[in-house]
Amino acid sequence: MLVLGGRSEIGLAVARRLVSEKIVLAARRSASLDAEVRALLDAGAPSVERVEFDADVLDAHGPFLDDVVERFGPISIVVVAFGVLGSQERAAQDAEHALSIVHTDYVAHVSVLTHLVGLLRKQGNGTIVVFSSIAGGRVRKANYVYGSAKAGLDGFASGLADSLHGTGVRVLTVRPGFVIGRMAAGMPPAPFASTPDEVAAATVKALRGKRDDIWVPGILRWVNAVFRVLPRAVWRRMPR
Repeated sequence: MLVLGGRSEIGLAVARRLVSEKIVLAARRSASLDAEVRALLDAGAPSVERVEFDADVLDAHGPFLDDVVERFGPISIVVVAFGVLGSQERAAQDAEHALSIVHTDYVAHVSVLTHLVGLLRKQGNGTIVVFSSIAGGRVRKANYVYGSAKAGLDGFASGLADSLHGTGVRVLTVRPGFVIGRMAAGMPPAPFASTPDEVAAATVKALRGKRDDIWVPGILRWVNAVFRVLPRAVWRRMPR
């Protein structure tokens, strides 16, 4: 199993539940992943490796994945768990910051997912887990830069999943609501908030089934359906 975003709380929580797999953690400054490696070994992983990976360096994605396969063998599951929240307040004034959020949360995902699909098609099997968000269900004024990136990623992942039907390669799109963790530190939780462990538990349950997408918690599927039909005059008054 390959975790792209080796420090991600959700990615690590998924890995802890799938410790029968050899695990490869990919992240920047991978030499400092000692605590993450130890936690997975203590959870029962047969082996945990670490590799250097910078999602924003697009030209390196293909060679990086080829190297991972050459060093560690075929990939059965890829958890794509990197991303940034950024600052909406800053992004509204600073185009460079807005672009950096979109680059990491959308453009880098499109690149690495395209490379991954090519690799897994050659294998003839494999599963990719993509983390979208309710923020992409209908973009709100309070986080429209991050939300627009997630909306793009959600559409890309959904179309990608459909294009792979019958190939042996599967894409599972996970759409959490507010996740109480490092990324949202200092922010008051939104309704129907979840923890990284709760998102991971739902993800692993879905991996063992046949679903192509899930919401966490499940009620958000219906909340989002309501959001999508709210008149715009009402929607723009939503506080967050």
